[in-house]
Amino acid sequence: MTVQDQTATTLPTDLNPQQMPRHVAVIMDGNGRWAQRRGLSRMIGHRQGTIALRNLVNYCADWGIGALTAYAFSTENWGRPSAEVNFLMELFNQQVLQAMKGMAKNNVRFRVVGDLGRLPPALQRNLEAAIDQTHANQGLDFTVALNYGGRQEITQACRHIAAQVQQGHLNPEDIDDDLFGRYLFTEGIGDPDLLIRTSGEMRISNFLLWQLAYAEIYVTPTLWPDFDRSEFHQALCDYQKRQRRFGKL
Repeated sequence: MTVQDQTATTLPTDLNPQQMPRHVAVIMDGNGRWAQRRGLSRMIGHRQGTIALRNLVNYCADWGIGALTAYAFSTENWGRPSAEVNFLMELFNQQVLQAMKGMAKNNVRFRVVGDLGRLPPALQRNLEAAIDQTHANQGLDFTVALNYGGRQEITQACRHIAAQVQQGHLNPEDIDDDLFGRYLFTEGIGDPDLLIRTSGEMRISNFLLWQLAYAEIYVTPTLWPDFDRSEFHQALCDYQKRQRRFGKL
């Protein structure tokens, strides 16, 4: 079955609007396997995956979720075949250009986290344009992680804090969780309440290592291009059954 663009709808009646996650993070896994099972190229799988992501943005915006962060390309993904990496970079470029009008219309604020310096210059420019054009929007905070690695993010934050201490702008005793969070790529977004991973893999793959400390984790065997409204609905139903104690009784 080919995934089509789906229009967001009102919140399902069996979901409690008072218990919705404020921030959802998603590891979009399984594009290649989705394509291979259909005798198609991995590239087609990646393209179908962008449709699933657009749909998820619509659901989050329509169902009152404040933030969505999607893991699109990790620092380790550069090790894939060059033809696939080049295709993904061009696909990201196309998707950013296509999404700008929709994000402005739907009051979505777009952000990117990761080391963007390695990305193609044209993609960097278009990402910056999308960020600039949507920065005043006050609806869903939609963040894409590109050339992102959790360990690298934490290492970079440590370097910046160490430099501040060395320069006399910070005392070591000033460093706490809140201060450290201000030096992360995700500063100002807030930590995810729910992490969704598709394709059944039971790992977080160097994604938001600091921020996921108390996130509820939902893993589905569904491959990412097939992750639709009903799958997201099921993930939210499961989330609302959890008891979030944050280490307390």
